[in-house]
Amino acid sequence: MRIEKQGTGPEHTVSMKIRYAAKTDVGMKRTHNEDYFSLIEDEQLFLVADGMGGHASGEVASKMAAETISEFYQRTRDDEDATWPYKMDRSLSYIENRMVCSIKLANLRIFETSMRDIRYKGMGTTIVAVMVCGDKIYVGHVGDSRAYRIRDGDIDQLTRDHSLLEDYKEAKPDMTEEEERNFPHKNVITRALGMRETVQVDIRAHQIKSGDVYVLCSDGLSGMVTDPQIKDITLNAKSLERAVAELVDSANRSGGTDNITTLLLQCIAA
Repeated sequence: MRIEKQGTGPEHTVSMKIRYAAKTDVGMKRTHNEDYFSLIEDEQLFLVADGMGGHASGEVASKMAAETISEFYQRTRDDEDATWPYKMDRSLSYIENRMVCSIKLANLRIFETSMRDIRYKGMGTTIVAVMVCGDKIYVGHVGDSRAYRIRDGDIDQLTRDHSLLEDYKEAKPDMTEEEERNFPHKNVITRALGMRETVQVDIRAHQIKSGDVYVLCSDGLSGMVTDPQIKDITLNAKSLERAVAELVDSANRSGGTDNITTLLLQCIAA
């Protein structure tokens, strides 16, 4: 399955113009695509989800996550008095609470569906979401789908994978690149939507600089294409649309062992 989308989001009061492009591909080894990307232009909210589970239930989980988050944003935008299913965290801003709450609600819906219907037993999904509000970008995630920022010729990973490998690296800070490559459980994630009734969502706000490019991706991209390669392909492409196509092609040339999804945002001060 191939999906491409490009456009310009609405300008905010701080006048940050958003351009975006996205693409998803089944890869070279899989028979169906369990990745899903979505965007809610009115909110300048962008999502990438990587589903898991047998018999195509990963497809159900990733799409359910995106739809649940979208529905929550729609409901809370149209009705300021709408009841939230989770209490506000006083340490977070309203914007951060809204994103965290939407992701927690998606987790609960996936978990309850998997418990209720044997066809979906064990299904789950990662999620990485970014929301642009004025001159800030809010990044929330669960699992190993990633968000990067490309700024002034450098690339920085803004998310930390919720994986056994990352836990092991924290416990063993002197781990070599060879040890990391040969780590036997590098694809095992420790946190995902649908695994348990509740989930912890990591969220952070970052200041936007005009010219920033943000990369959202599933591990089908980050596992096949190195960070420097992601940066170079993105910066050297003639357009965002070409960049997402070339990133997917690069992952497939490297083996394409998983579904591949990438979504690029470019922020320009208007």
